[in-house]
Amino acid sequence: MKKYYLHNGTESSGPFDIDELKSKKITQTTPVWFEGLEKWKTAGEIEALKTIFVAIPPPIDMSRETPPLQKVANNSSKKEILGLSKSTFWIAFGVVIVLIGITILNTIEDKRTRELELKNHKTEAENYQLELQQKEAEDQKIQAAMQEKVAAEKVIADKKQSDSSRLLEIEKTLANSQINLDAAEKMLTNAADFKLLRTATEKKEQLDLLKNTTDSIKNEIEQLKKESNQLKLELEKIQ
Repeated sequence: MKKYYLHNGTESSGPFDIDELKSKKITQTTPVWFEGLEKWKTAGEIEALKTIFVAIPPPIDMSRETPPLQKVANNSSKKEILGLSKSTFWIAFGVVIVLIGITILNTIEDKRTRELELKNHKTEAENYQLELQQKEAEDQKIQAAMQEKVAAEKVIADKKQSDSSRLLEIEKTLANSQINLDAAEKMLTNAADFKLLRTATEKKEQLDLLKNTTDSIKNEIEQLKKESNQLKLELEKIQ
């Protein structure tokens, strides 16, 4: 007995015998193959299978029943729109239009409100940023002023320390210079009164030398006193 294979367009199935094919409800266009065929054929091309085709009844012609239904539909369509009476339809249509209008207005109003809120928020953020910048600038000015004050105070303190140290140094130098001056003046007096065998020229040279030394010491003392007085005035101003 021959065994037949079927193909549904994507894959093949089988093998089936004649009785099994009857239950498959094949048609004349169903691809069929059995051993001995070179290629697939439709079931209508195989004589042995013509007796098992499923008979498909023709569609019922409903054209005779259509006119009365259409007439009824036409009659009802005169009184109804989309299944509603004309008055109900127009009322509903009006309500829908009003609702759409309200929705559009609400949408526009909401959009304006959001835009205004965003604008206000942006303005507030900009104002806050400006305040922060101003505060930062003020803080920088205060910090710079404090630094300048500290630097000025340091300069004054250094100046005061330097002047005080110089005054002490001048006082010591003045004390030493005064001692040297006293000694030089004494030597000058002694040299003038000292009576030894020496020529007038030698005496004059010795007296001139001692006098120059005395004058030099006096000049040094005078310069030191001027410097001391100037430093004292500066210290008084600093105080």
